[in-house]
Amino acid sequence: MSQVPQQTIKGDLSELEKSIETIINVFHQYSVRVGHFDTLTKGELKQLIDKNLVNFLKRQRDQASIDSLFKELDKNRDQQLSFGEFMVLITRVTIATHEHIHQGEGGHQQHQH
Repeated sequence: MSQVPQQTIKGDLSELEKSIETIINVFHQYSVRVGHFDTLTKGELKQLIDKNLVNFLKRQRDQASIDSLFKELDKNRDQQLSFGEFMVLITRVTIATHEHIHQGEGGHQQHQH
């Protein structure tokens, strides 16, 4: 397995920039394993979810759920997820987590972080 550089941008990074870089690095840790080095296969996606989204996607870790999720994300039907296709998943998980956090605050729709 190829090593992915842990930091690709030079200089001091903000917390948000570090988070973005982490998403990129995690994607590449899995994308380099099988097939094209910059796409995820269904198996690579399952491994990524099993190891890195274990708490946020608890109910979507069985094979049938992975199959359905992969099919939905693979917009061009090439049996691989590009980084852009993968980011749709990350965006959905982030939005759902944000909504869940607010539900835990008594269901208020106000943003009081």
